[in-house]
Amino acid sequence: MSIKRLQPETRLTGAVVHNGLVHLAGQVADDPTADAEGQTADILRQVDALLAEAGTDKSRLISMQIFLADMGDMAAMNRAWDAWLDTANKPARATVEARLADPRWRVEMTGIAALP
Repeated sequence: MSIKRLQPETRLTGAVVHNGLVHLAGQVADDPTADAEGQTADILRQVDALLAEAGTDKSRLISMQIFLADMGDMAAMNRAWDAWLDTANKPARATVEARLADPRWRVEMTGIAALP
């Protein structure tokens, strides 16, 4: 069974497609100076782009894991999430507080989606 790697970088690949699933690497904002809502919107734009490159979209998301540097950013993150969410096809989701690799990052997300 083939493995397709999308957007390879030095230490990771943006997404890996295998066995009918798209596994997203942890996505962080391109602009780490944005607030949590802005970072979330940017990350979700990246998720949309990766899923499109893989041949699927957010309606086929199975699960999302969200890491917040501060749970105090939950409402801000949820504003961007709610504006983006396909309410007819909500994924399973977990949100936890975690120290992120760059202290400017407020949000990191990863997830799994199905191919059509």
